[in-house]
Amino acid sequence: MAPDPTRTLLLVDDDDTLRERLARALTKRGYTVITAGSVAAGISAARANPPRFAVCDLRLGDGNGLDVVEAVREANPDARIVMLTGYGNIATAVAAVKAGALDYLAKPADADDIVAALEASGGERPEPPERPMSADRVRWEHINRIYELCDRNVSETARRLNMHRRTLQRILAKHSPR
Repeated sequence: MAPDPTRTLLLVDDDDTLRERLARALTKRGYTVITAGSVAAGISAARANPPRFAVCDLRLGDGNGLDVVEAVREANPDARIVMLTGYGNIATAVAAVKAGALDYLAKPADADDIVAALEASGGERPEPPERPMSADRVRWEHINRIYELCDRNVSETARRLNMHRRTLQRILAKHSPR
C-alpha cells in the first residue's frame, strides 16, 4: 500500500532500531511517517507539520513523551495519538489519556496493534491482547521501573519495595521473564 499524504503519522521513540522498524511497518500500511528521536525533535516536528496520527514513547532520553502528546494536540486537536511504553502503570496511563492520547500500549507492541488502536472508533472497546504479559513479567517491569525512578540506586529501590537488597540484586541480574 502506498503512503497517503493525508495520513501523516509522527513516530517519536528514542530507540533507533524500534523507531525505524515501526516506521517501515507503518509506511507499508499506508501512513506517511515522520520520525523523531527526542521530545524536542517530536515537538518541533508536530509544530512544523501537524500530523493526523501520532505514536509516542512515554520515556525519552530528554524528557517525557507527554510533552509531545500535548504539542501534537495543540497543533492538531483532532489528531489520534497512541502512547507506547515499557514502563506501564495505571498512573501514567491516566496521565497519557488526560494529555490527549487515545490508547496506551505496552512495549513491545507490533504495528498491527498500533494501527488497530489508531483506527478504532470512539465507541469501540479494544480487543484483549493476544499475548498479555505474564505475572512474572509484570513484576519484573514494576521492579525495573522503580529501580530507574530511584536513579539505579539498589539500596533505595530495595527500601521502597520493602525487599532485601541482595534479593533485589539477584532479580536485576536475571534476564526479563517472557
